[in-house]
Amino acid sequence: MDVVLLGAPGAGKGTQATAVAREVGLLHLATGDMFRDVVARDTPLGREVRQYMERGELVPDELTIQMVVERLREPDAARGVLFDGFPRTVHQAVALDEHLERMGRLLEAAVYLRVREEVLLDRLSGRWTCQSCQATYHVLFQPPARPGRCDRCGGALYQRPDDQRETAVRRLKVYFEHTLPVLEYYRGRGVLREVNGERDIASVRADLLRAIRQRVPQV
Repeated sequence: MDVVLLGAPGAGKGTQATAVAREVGLLHLATGDMFRDVVARDTPLGREVRQYMERGELVPDELTIQMVVERLREPDAARGVLFDGFPRTVHQAVALDEHLERMGRLLEAAVYLRVREEVLLDRLSGRWTCQSCQATYHVLFQPPARPGRCDRCGGALYQRPDDQRETAVRRLKVYFEHTLPVLEYYRGRGVLREVNGERDIASVRADLLRAIRQRVPQV
């Protein structure tokens, strides 16, 4: 069984993916982890991927697909995979289906964590960091006892550029431009399920598991 978990930055995908994969007995395959792993192996593919990462550029679709296909051939991926962060484009989604078919496998579910954009922005732009000890806080989930001051050392809190709202707006714009067509692709295939990602962690996880089991009752 192979499953794709989709969700915008801030949707809670990373929080849910490891636990859900463990619950249904799948290998959790996160794109970021795959990139780091293939680079660490120092293979020709790893060296090529490293060049893009060091320049801060997106790794091209073909390299990303090649990396995923190589990973799928490893023994721990044989029972099935929960893909986290892949595919990001329709081209990648089509290529994944084609390669799985050649392996005698089938993508059986694509589950989308649905969160409104204003909620995503609040989640992404709510982090503050201590200038002195680098402790982190979040205005929604872990606020400091005193606004603007670190609980640990009393240092002033500031927002890193990556945590500012303007950056979050850009990140989400890029995500939705690339991923909305992927959702439509899976909807057209009849495998897309949507889960409300705005509730507490336990409720979201229960619905994710339910959505997967609707598609694959035996897990």
